[in-house]
Amino acid sequence: MCGIFGLFLNSQSGIPFETIRGTTDRLFQLSESRGKEAAGIAISIDRKVYVKKQPLRASRFIKTTEYDGLFKEVRQHFHKTKENTTALALIGHTRLATNGAFSNNQNNQPVVTKKIIGVHNGIIVNDESLWESFPSLKRRYAVDTEILLRLLGRFYEKTKSLKESIASVFDLIEGSASIALFFRATNQAVLATNTGSLYVAKQEGKICLFASEEYILKEAMKDKSLHLEKVKVTSLESGNALLIDLERYSMEPFKMAVKQQLPKSLEEYKKAGIQVKVAVNTRFWSAFEELQEQKAKTITKVFRCTRCLLPETMPLIEFDEEGICNYCHAYQKLKVKGEEALRNILCGKHKHQKQHNCILAFSGGRDSAYALHHLKKVMGLNPIAYTYDWGMVTDLARRNQARLVGKLGVEHIIVSADIKKKRGNIRKNVKAWLKQPDLGMVPLFMAGDKQAEYYAMKLREKTGLGTVVYARGNQLENEEFKWGYCGVKNGSPKGVIHNLSWLGKLKLAGYYAKQFITNPAYFNSSLIDSAFAYYATYIMPTAFIYLWHYIEWDEATILTTLRNEYAWETAKDTVATWRTDDASVPFYNYIYYTVQGFTENDTLRSNQIREGKLTREDALQVVIQENKPRTESLKWYFEHIGIDAKRAIETIEAIPKRYEMINNAAIGQTPEPSVIPLPQLSPLLERKVFKIG
Repeated sequence: MCGIFGLFLNSQSGIPFETIRGTTDRLFQLSESRGKEAAGIAISIDRKVYVKKQPLRASRFIKTTEYDGLFKEVRQHFHKTKENTTALALIGHTRLATNGAFSNNQNNQPVVTKKIIGVHNGIIVNDESLWESFPSLKRRYAVDTEILLRLLGRFYEKTKSLKESIASVFDLIEGSASIALFFRATNQAVLATNTGSLYVAKQEGKICLFASEEYILKEAMKDKSLHLEKVKVTSLESGNALLIDLERYSMEPFKMAVKQQLPKSLEEYKKAGIQVKVAVNTRFWSAFEELQEQKAKTITKVFRCTRCLLPETMPLIEFDEEGICNYCHAYQKLKVKGEEALRNILCGKHKHQKQHNCILAFSGGRDSAYALHHLKKVMGLNPIAYTYDWGMVTDLARRNQARLVGKLGVEHIIVSADIKKKRGNIRKNVKAWLKQPDLGMVPLFMAGDKQAEYYAMKLREKTGLGTVVYARGNQLENEEFKWGYCGVKNGSPKGVIHNLSWLGKLKLAGYYAKQFITNPAYFNSSLIDSAFAYYATYIMPTAFIYLWHYIEWDEATILTTLRNEYAWETAKDTVATWRTDDASVPFYNYIYYTVQGFTENDTLRSNQIREGKLTREDALQVVIQENKPRTESLKWYFEHIGIDAKRAIETIEAIPKRYEMINNAAIGQTPEPSVIPLPQLSPLLERKVFKIG
């Protein structure tokens, strides 16, 4: 995220002003690694606050005439107040933009309101709902930090306690926040964090330095004129704050615990017609996990095919007298074309070319990682690895990509989308979906990644390499249910979505069109991206080679190879190793699991059973573990696309469950929407009977 830093200095400390300027320059330079899109500074001295910021990286910002002029002016006040106890306070910011375009300098930091000036590192994910809850607050900027400052000003009007007001604000916000701010009315400054991403070094009565990283702070402290050689760096732990009185230069640490009188203040807001929702993240997610355990017990009672794992909630499923499903009856054993056929294709046109043979689409997941190993090390080819980053490539995938290309010595080309825009498109489509949930429309959340195929074709043209290899097309990964909800059978023939029949493509288009008409919220700025995704998936001509059509997909071999040879990393919040490269997977699988009682893991394992790779008993135990909702990944997803997690989860949990509907129908009961039993949350949205396909 961004970098925040600064210092508080007693004017009688004896530290020369040149040291202050030099230390500030050093902190800017060191913090630039945390954000290069903008830089800004605020200095408070003698009850006056000076602010400068520009959409420039820090190393350029500190060379501007505006920055130099700021220090010249502050220097005059510094010498005038030398005999007083007034403190000089300075806060700085280097920005990695998340919301609010940095090209609009008002969105850059420090953020300035009438009462407060502050810098913020992190993302407040429920800023939109907070603006709605406090309609009397007037919004001026697009940056999420503003709501924090506006709320703090409002709470202070009611409580006249800065400490209680800060605690109240941190209790309301969702997401991450480490802040440093000046409060004009009382001439005080505050450091506070709910992540622990603030490090402090202070010499009592003289100087206090802080920064977002311990390394940054220690490097800045190496200036001997600061006299901080023997001062210990400490972390401002999560949930803690430091209140600095700039008149008397005193510092008071405190915990941000909401006092008992806070509900009374909230009641006053409610009487004024303002709705306030108190967020208690820890309790919410703890209750969420308890709910999933209860849900799993209900799902285990669902009838499944006696041969595979597919449950009775699978769309278009039928069972014979022995309880065997129609998908098992229609299944045909896989046949691969062989590695020699693959070699002939990849080495035919380029067999005399020493540099490269092909392009490999490289997501960083297990299949593409093994594919890179196989092409390079087993077949002796020299591929180019290509990645399209659409904003949902996980950090785990990036680390694994680095492991593979570094060890194999493979050129890696990354095409990056406008990630902020892409995530904004996802947010808009998720919000639209939550207004009218429909399982057939869930794939819309992944529309943003389909341009990967377009850029793969472009890269093929630029490099002159005629072959693009994809490590998909694995027929074991057929997910018929995703198209079954749209009334389409055989949704992914041979594991390749492009092979869908024209009749199937038309049915899908008609289904999507109907959903867009009945839910106008889909008509948003993401529409062009969604339309392009359909074009790239079903219409655009492609000429890809699908690795698993030529060699056998063996999960044990893949995982053993990656772990032993590349120290391949797995996700910490799941035992699953499939699709941990895509941050959207935990969210859509949570939806599928919650509403239909199974996920794409069940379809994969069912095909492995049919291939004789797993026993039904072993496969069932595997999916029970793999289908558990991934709490940490869900938090990441909601935070990075900017969705209110509680509101989204409440809506999803209120959708009628297909497995409950089937069970209730069997005993003659009418199904009612389930209610999520989470403490300290607002009431559920108005109940609706949602269409689920």
